[in-house]
Amino acid sequence: MAVSSPLIDKTALGVVELLKSGEITPLDCLDALEARITLVDKAVNALPTLCFERARAAAKAVMAKPKAERGLLHGLPVAIKDLTDVEGVLTTYGSPAFANHIPAASDPLVERLESEGGVIYAKSNTPEFGAGANTFNEVFGPTLNPWNTSRSAAGSSGGSAVALATGTAWLAHGSDLGGSLRNPASFCGIVGFRPSPGRVATARSAPLENLLSVQGPMARTVEDCAFFLDALSGEDIRDPVSLPKPVTGFLGAARSGWKPKRVAFSADLGITPVDAEVADICRKAAFRFAELGAEVVEAHPDFTGVHDAFNVLRARNFAISKKDLLEQKRDLLKPEVIWNIEKGLALTMADQHRAETQRATLYGRALAFFGQYDLICTPATIVPPFPVGNRYVESCNGIKFDNYVHWLAIAYAFTLVGCPAISIPCGFTSEGLPVGLQIAARQRNDGQVLAGAAGLEGVLGYRRQTPIFPRSG
Repeated sequence: MAVSSPLIDKTALGVVELLKSGEITPLDCLDALEARITLVDKAVNALPTLCFERARAAAKAVMAKPKAERGLLHGLPVAIKDLTDVEGVLTTYGSPAFANHIPAASDPLVERLESEGGVIYAKSNTPEFGAGANTFNEVFGPTLNPWNTSRSAAGSSGGSAVALATGTAWLAHGSDLGGSLRNPASFCGIVGFRPSPGRVATARSAPLENLLSVQGPMARTVEDCAFFLDALSGEDIRDPVSLPKPVTGFLGAARSGWKPKRVAFSADLGITPVDAEVADICRKAAFRFAELGAEVVEAHPDFTGVHDAFNVLRARNFAISKKDLLEQKRDLLKPEVIWNIEKGLALTMADQHRAETQRATLYGRALAFFGQYDLICTPATIVPPFPVGNRYVESCNGIKFDNYVHWLAIAYAFTLVGCPAISIPCGFTSEGLPVGLQIAARQRNDGQVLAGAAGLEGVLGYRRQTPIFPRSG
């Protein structure tokens, strides 16, 4: 097998240090990535849209600046999920309705990254409008799990996760509503972090106050993920819920050495079936927080009502944002998207009142819970990577799910209550497939999640399992 550049195996922080010292240039990074993509991406389809000509022009512009003005990323290449606009680059949202769409302007998120010296070189694959936690669409086809290419990479940030796992990215952007940063991280053996709502500013359309969907970082290590969040975060007037940068940076938080005193573990949050092997792997990993001096017990907040509240609020957002698209291009939309929009259009004010009331109650319960525990750990996903041909998980442990997102409850429970949550690698199944541990903390306590995850990452020892070459089933 052809040999990749030694740069591919390095962490993002390691590559940035080489860029700062002048030992390499951003153009060297792009050359290494282009060669690696040629070598491995045809087997997994993680990065279907490349823009290396644009990237090299951007890299030269970064190199022309004094070193002190090259930003936090210093010319490091970054992959952007295909739900987010990049000026002049094909952006399809995974939908045939936008198969030829080229935005005239970039999302504020992309503008911020470029202002920090990030170089955009690729768009990562995603399911249509991010709907469904299995990355396939009618524009580019499926993205395959590199640990076993007959299996799903999950989603909706599946392309980004696979790019990281196969060494075609050092940092990759994603987004998360029902676990879309955490599920693919779990399935692919990398790190995906859902930050607090507003932590990463982005373009807003109706509904403006949507706090369910967030943008966030993916990387191979917790420190790289925290570093990427430092580059992504910050206030922007175009995003009315955006937050200012914290006084202490996220990389600083990850490196702070903070250790939790009390950690809770729950295999199911009381709301979902879980594969027995996944639960066992995650339980053993969570209880290793004891090696950092923490008391670890089995406990969780009361999440009664979470399914109804999430389904109603998710459907409402689909209806508000995509009603016109349904009317104009229904024949180009996949069934799950149509179902979500129509479900939203059928909601009554009573439905919405019930869901908002439930959400407020759940938020209060979570806040009270984190008055007793610093962190809570759960499986990031309830099953190991499933066959890629299955559109979604229909059942687990003999329990059939009501709809195509119900199997994501262990992730969307924390979405609904606004908690930051991360997935880190915590072990492998008997088939050699990755399992991710979800770690969450009190609302807006992103730094504590990163510090706890960094500490446990060191204990578990799975930090350098990727990048890998794709492995056939």
